[in-house]
Amino acid sequence: MIGIIYFLVIVFANSIGAISGMGGGVIIKPVFDLIHVHSVAAISFYSSVAVLTMSVVSTSKQLKNGIEVNWPFAIQISVGAVIGGLLGNVVFENMLSLFPGGREVQLVQIGLTVVTLIFSFLYSKNWWQNYRFESLFLKIGAGLLLGFLASLLGIGGGPINVALLMLLFNIPIKQATVYSIITIFFSQLSKVSTIVLTGDMNRYDLSMLFYIIPAAILGGFLGSYISGKVSDKTVNQVYQFVIILVLLINLYNGWSVW
Repeated sequence: MIGIIYFLVIVFANSIGAISGMGGGVIIKPVFDLIHVHSVAAISFYSSVAVLTMSVVSTSKQLKNGIEVNWPFAIQISVGAVIGGLLGNVVFENMLSLFPGGREVQLVQIGLTVVTLIFSFLYSKNWWQNYRFESLFLKIGAGLLLGFLASLLGIGGGPINVALLMLLFNIPIKQATVYSIITIFFSQLSKVSTIVLTGDMNRYDLSMLFYIIPAAILGGFLGSYISGKVSDKTVNQVYQFVIILVLLINLYNGWSVW
């Protein structure tokens, strides 16, 4: 039964995540926390696998839709995302070692997620003007920050990806969603690879992957298909709606855990 629930949540989350560039994990993680069947470590792992799978499907589909990608820029932020993904997972595992019960780790994740959600929502309301930075180090640094937060928070990406890319590099929202998904792919690839190669896989119920991976593929296809049919204005409206929805879920989860 729990597998079917996870399947439905992931299809919905990854569809919305592919459209908005958030990656799905920003919905998957708090909803799985709300259901509260698996541990903090397992939920973060499942969310990362779902978002990694979605990012592969969504990116390939977006490219077929004819979206233009500045590959030097994509590679630069992706290098940072790989490093950030590795660092985020190291910090996450160290926090779990310090607090094996997971409560404190979950509160940190919720708190940081709420901060990024508020920043992203205010940005979507035009609180700040866009810049057009060209610095290589800033591009790598932006990717590193996004990869670090995605890995540490277990959300795979999040609304801050799109907001930060638009703010720093003056990218239209539909293009920003594609670059966001690309950074999500590399940050989650580094995280999942590290877990598989060095982690204790016995702490995860791997049978859940039979529900998670097909759901992630389906969600990625649906989201990228819809994204190719809608306007920038619609993408922004979906983006704002998801921020508010996820913010409310996280605040409830934080209150429950506290």
